[in-house]
Amino acid sequence: MHYKSLLETIGNTPLVKLNLKTNASVYAKLEHLNPSGSLKDRSALHMIEQAEKDGLLKPGGTIVDASSGNYGISLAMIGAIKGYEVIVCVPDRTSMEKQQTIRAYGARLVVCPDTADIDDPSGYHTKAEKLHRDIPGSFMPNQYSNPANARGHYQSMGPEIWKQTNGKVTHFIAGAGTCGSLVGAGRYLKEQNPNIKVIGVDSPNSFRSTKGNPKPYNIEGIGVDLDSELLDYSVIDDFIEISDKDAFSFTPHLASRGIMGGLTSGAVACAIEKYSEHLTENDYVVTIFGDSGRSYLSKAFSHLMPSDKPKHAPAKIIEKEIQKKLS
Repeated sequence: MHYKSLLETIGNTPLVKLNLKTNASVYAKLEHLNPSGSLKDRSALHMIEQAEKDGLLKPGGTIVDASSGNYGISLAMIGAIKGYEVIVCVPDRTSMEKQQTIRAYGARLVVCPDTADIDDPSGYHTKAEKLHRDIPGSFMPNQYSNPANARGHYQSMGPEIWKQTNGKVTHFIAGAGTCGSLVGAGRYLKEQNPNIKVIGVDSPNSFRSTKGNPKPYNIEGIGVDLDSELLDYSVIDDFIEISDKDAFSFTPHLASRGIMGGLTSGAVACAIEKYSEHLTENDYVVTIFGDSGRSYLSKAFSHLMPSDKPKHAPAKIIEKEIQKKLS
């Protein structure tokens, strides 16, 4: 198949069965196979194209926004293809791999101190808003409050899941950050079958979890950090809270089984196992693996290499270990 633009390849990612500790059938939608490497390609493209239609983003204009990483990468890729200057503000918890990728696409990166409150003047969201005000003619999609964020997933991810499962899906369990994918795809699925359970995976330190008293956390991609219009409780049936510790420990566990998912992938897989007591063998669970673990090699996998041991084992050591196992 031939495409006129890389943007035409966004979506239609596969569902792959997971081997988790549950009686239910569990499938993950592998969103790292989108062109920039994450599910954020869907919503970013939809918001940009909607702004173009509405006249809010002019040819050669500047896109400014805040991101924990993946969304910024999507904006940077789209900007490079469409000819926009892109400025992305990120918190300093964003992995170095993501920061480097944003720069590689030619976007300008502003790294801000990680703050508990999204409205903190020194935080990445407030910084993006200020830059937007200061740059004439710039456009800020604002993924945290833009309805087009959820519509992007409603129009693409939701229908894909329904079609790929032949309408058999009973539970949709996904990370809750901006809630664009959770609510967008979840709303579509519930319109097809109101009995489908939509469950968000959140950080215990988020704005929502702490009832307005957030604390810093290290996981990227989840965390309901403000009470926005995208947070539609009429779509969401429940939340499961997963700590940094659980997410960071489960992510390498997935890689050891052959799926190099990112931190949100580890979080949602861990959440499904914790939720397993509510699932039966007749349930069909779909989750989202939002990006690849390659974006977190320096962050989520570095602990696998103790500092007092060589990072690359000499061949003789490996040979001795093999001979010991065979003897």
